[in-house]
Amino acid sequence: MPLGTSPQNSQFERILNNAARFGIVLIACVVAFVAIDAAQVLLAPVFIAVTIGLMFGPLADRFERVGVPPGLSAGMVVILFIVLLAMGMTLFAVPLSEWVARIPAIWEKLRGEAMALREPLSAIATLQNQVREIVGGGATMSVTVDSGNPVTDIALQAPALFAQILVFLVSLYFFLATRHQIRAAALSVCVTRRMRWRTAHVFRDVETKVSRFLLSVTVINFCVGVAVTLAMWAAGMPSPVLWGALAALVNYIPYVAQAVMVTVLFVVALGTQQDLVHVLLPVGLYLVISFSEGQVITPQILGRTLTLNPFLVFLSIGFWIWVWGPVGGLVAVPSLLMLTSFLEHVLPRGVDEEAPIPARVRARVVREAAEEIAAKRREEEESERRAEEAKLPEEAPPAEPAPEKPTRRRSKGGSSAAPAAG
Repeated sequence: MPLGTSPQNSQFERILNNAARFGIVLIACVVAFVAIDAAQVLLAPVFIAVTIGLMFGPLADRFERVGVPPGLSAGMVVILFIVLLAMGMTLFAVPLSEWVARIPAIWEKLRGEAMALREPLSAIATLQNQVREIVGGGATMSVTVDSGNPVTDIALQAPALFAQILVFLVSLYFFLATRHQIRAAALSVCVTRRMRWRTAHVFRDVETKVSRFLLSVTVINFCVGVAVTLAMWAAGMPSPVLWGALAALVNYIPYVAQAVMVTVLFVVALGTQQDLVHVLLPVGLYLVISFSEGQVITPQILGRTLTLNPFLVFLSIGFWIWVWGPVGGLVAVPSLLMLTSFLEHVLPRGVDEEAPIPARVRARVVREAAEEIAAKRREEEESERRAEEAKLPEEAPPAEPAPEKPTRRRSKGGSSAAPAAG
């Protein structure tokens, strides 16, 4: 400790250093948030393209393993994605065209339902006026809403929307075509072997987790859409295919999807059904399907490796929807998976670097190691046997002629006598 420095001053300086570091991290987070919000037009389609590219990465790998060049395989995947997107839009377009024609009738029925609530609302308004007179607040506030022309708004936003779609498709193609080069470039920057090992594991976990999550969720959402379609058909809702497709689409955003679907189904049922039972039946059936999917089916399929803390998922969804709107909800869970994979392999874990290995994993590793050792031993024995067989003709001595057997003469008595020695 330097002269003139007390333990209290040293501890105070340590607290100031920690506070300064925390302040730097906080400022960096604020700057990153401002940059993400300001660059939404460019970053949102690029980030969605990376997420979709991680989902279709295994398919591009299959094309490349059969000899298709990376550029061509990326183009095939992009074309396949466009075809699937066009099929989904067609699935939505036909029922939506029917509902656009029925909107005036539904609106009139909703107004009739609202007129039934006019008396309670007028009573509340009268009570509010009486309270205002008692308190003495006689000032009134007028609000004027200036509604723009929807056609003008769409015409103004069309060029920006087209540019974002173009950026998304181009980013998806180049990410699929150059993802191996991106990984090699990131590994070449790492200066130590340990850093390269961690970086390689980050890439592997991100690709595995995000692709497995998105593919599994896509299959689950398709099943949810089919179940909702059948349930709406059984409940007597018009256009059940539309509600099933909408449920499958919005189910990519957890928690928010349930609230949106419940609201939409309740409003549509209120405008099309006659009694309260038929109004609440579609909502109840959807809640049963959603609860079964969220609490039973999805945890069983995804398993523990992709099970995230619900509170962190909710925070991620809230943050990205706040920053990017509905587009942010689509990338909330994949971004959380990327962040957790990065933190698991990059941040140090203290003195105990390695986490405890489960018994099942340890047994599998031991079994694979034993099989590998046995295979190497068999290869060595086979190579030694082949070497011995190759050396055997060269080292074998030349064959000698067999010695001639001496002839024996038989005596009269039948006994044989050896020849006399010379």
